Amino acid sequence: MSDGELRFYSAPGRTELGGNHTDHNRGRVLCAAVRLDAVACLAPRSDGRVRLFSEGYPRPIEVDLAELEPRADERGTTEALIRGVARALADRGLAPRGFSGRVHSLVLPGSGLSSSAAIEVLLGTAMADLAGAEIPSLDIAKIGQFAENVYFGKPCGLMDQAASAVGGVVAIDFADPSDPEVRRIDYDFEAEGYALVVVNTGGSHADLTADYAAIPAEMRSVAGLFGAAELRGLDVERLIARGPEIRSNCGDRAFLRALHFLGDDARVVRMAEALEADDLGAYLKLVKKSGDSSWRLLQNLYAPESPREQGLPVALALSADFIGKKGAWRVHGGGFAGTIQAYLPKKLLPGYVELMERYFGPGCVIPLAVRGRGALRVL
Repeated sequence: MSDGELRFYSAPGRTELGGNHTDHNRGRVLCAAVRLDAVACLAPRSDGRVRLFSEGYPRPIEVDLAELEPRADERGTTEALIRGVARALADRGLAPRGFSGRVHSLVLPGSGLSSSAAIEVLLGTAMADLAGAEIPSLDIAKIGQFAENVYFGKPCGLMDQAASAVGGVVAIDFADPSDPEVRRIDYDFEAEGYALVVVNTGGSHADLTADYAAIPAEMRSVAGLFGAAELRGLDVERLIARGPEIRSNCGDRAFLRALHFLGDDARVVRMAEALEADDLGAYLKLVKKSGDSSWRLLQNLYAPESPREQGLPVALALSADFIGKKGAWRVHGGGFAGTIQAYLPKKLLPGYVELMERYFGPGCVIPLAVRGRGALRVL
């Protein structure tokens, strides 16, 4: 049922540089698209159906775009993302078009480089193009977020999708979530003699949805005591002044997570300024402070119900011992399982890889390079 020429699309993964769990409370983040992407080769169809083959799936992914309501039996699946993207396009007055093809991703699940956002943005870019529409990058990001929140069933902010859709190193301010401010920063860590890597410590994200959801929920519970929907706009002095009330009503962890948000949100501004001023030393100090805040205050390094499994703290402790004052390290992305991020002089990279592979297996260290282009149709 194919009805047209083959079309090729690409959407990059992303790495979070600063602002750990700040986007969902109208905070600020620093992130970058990376040169690991999800790609698709598609041909439009005339019958309104989707038939998509993907490596690792024994059967094709099939969706009838005549039915765009969320389906409970599809939650957590690629089918849900396709249906959600189609619904978002339909809500914009477009007619989603079916397609056949193949999709492949170099952004491995669990790598902390947001494989889900890359797929969502890839689908949004492709399906908008197939519908004959040119949609701004941030709107593509919002379409991906909608599909993940409402259809896939995972609460998330917009950072991952925005980084993939826009590309490059970007500072994003979500003060107005409907129209976030995006600023590109031109910086090359490799040119400064540093390697930027993530280390995949393993561990499944499958049972962590409740842990992820608790972070924005607890932050918002604190904001609610101040008559606000999110923490953005609150200051540390006011938070501490009402600390006993917050502890009583929201719990100690919510109080600590609110402290993390306020600190990391402000830190993003200083990190961006350090890169723009070409002050890598100041930037790396802020990276370490961000990581320390995530460990002590945000508490997203391991699942509370699984204290025997603490791959992220192990990797961070090893990194601190190996890198010392020569670089920086922090938890990367959502946390609880998956990856840490590290910066170190390139000459130290072979020894670092050897150390990490002893603990987490071959290929666990993933070198990153920033990709200047966001999601796009290639051909």
